[in-house]
Amino acid sequence: MNKIQANRLNHFSTGIFAEINEKKEELIRQGRKIYNLSIGTPDFAPEEHVIRAVVESASTPEAYKYSLRDLPELLEAVADYYQERFGVTITPDRITGVHGSQEGIGHVCMALCDPGDTVLLPNPGYPIFETGAWLAGTEQYFYELREENHFLPVLSEIPEEVAKKAKVMIVSYPYNPVCKAAPDAFYDELIAFAKKYDIFILHDNAYSDIIFDGRVGGSFLQHEGAMEVGAEFFSLSKSFNVTGARLSFMIGRKDAVDAMKLLRSQIDFGMFIPVQMGAIAALRGPKDGVKQQCRMYQERRDAFCGGMRSIGWNVPDSEGTMFVWAPVPEGYTSRSFTMALMEKAGVLCTPGDAFGSLGEGYVRFALVLPPQQLQEVVQAVKESGVLA
Repeated sequence: MNKIQANRLNHFSTGIFAEINEKKEELIRQGRKIYNLSIGTPDFAPEEHVIRAVVESASTPEAYKYSLRDLPELLEAVADYYQERFGVTITPDRITGVHGSQEGIGHVCMALCDPGDTVLLPNPGYPIFETGAWLAGTEQYFYELREENHFLPVLSEIPEEVAKKAKVMIVSYPYNPVCKAAPDAFYDELIAFAKKYDIFILHDNAYSDIIFDGRVGGSFLQHEGAMEVGAEFFSLSKSFNVTGARLSFMIGRKDAVDAMKLLRSQIDFGMFIPVQMGAIAALRGPKDGVKQQCRMYQERRDAFCGGMRSIGWNVPDSEGTMFVWAPVPEGYTSRSFTMALMEKAGVLCTPGDAFGSLGEGYVRFALVLPPQQLQEVVQAVKESGVLA
């Protein structure tokens, strides 16, 4: 019988991740201590009032029917949150729920683009950006993010012929994997660029609540003119530790949100009602825990980055996100260092080239252990000799 898998899937590969997992299992069988900093799943618990809202709703039989839509109370809660948190006035008809930003970004180019349209994507880039654009049949142009430019795009370097053809551009700050925040001036420049070339901006805003050293996490939509040229994906996953609930929203220009609603109406029957009730509880409930959690992430960052610098590895401080983006020591590639770190120190990370060609020369760590254990990680790296 012929192989059933579609040819389009030949574009994707588990590659290094399967190799890392296989090696991890081997080390566990050997009884080695493993520090898994490769995956960004928060180890903090959701707030009790969020769990309680989900449980109470899930105890009612009516909750198990198709929801078919976002609850009006949920859309109002999102709108009120944006007003309170970002000073952005948004009406419910400019909001739609998605099953996590991963799913939303994976589908949005199908809603906004035709095959052959050009989409501008970052390199290094979070993989779903390219995946969604590719599955929509678009042409992809990768703009460069380099350390010497603070990992911000230099918009003037995008060729004019490319800018004129582009229909959508995806950006994200604070940005995973490079762990940089963007100044207000960048968004003003971005909006002017979008207006000049009639490009729709999609901003992935997953980490506005995990930002360090007194920086203030914001929204793309709070900048003048943003609502005319774009939309953003706003996630509850990392702020409220509900990654498995898949709670995110596309918010912004109405015609784009309407296009996304239309697409999703053909493939989805709506978000589980107890999950929607949990989202309302998170958005309307106390936020002290969110701020405290940010402080705890900064403590972890300080323990990890400062600790690595103390043993001779110049790891810069992350400006935001729950990750650290570190240059690999001389003599290694991203992948060879990833494997050496795992084999010699028992520390798992993600090689930078998994995020694109300009990720070569870096690795990414997730801050998913408390400071004391991250200090153990530093000691394990020191004793392994991998930096020698």
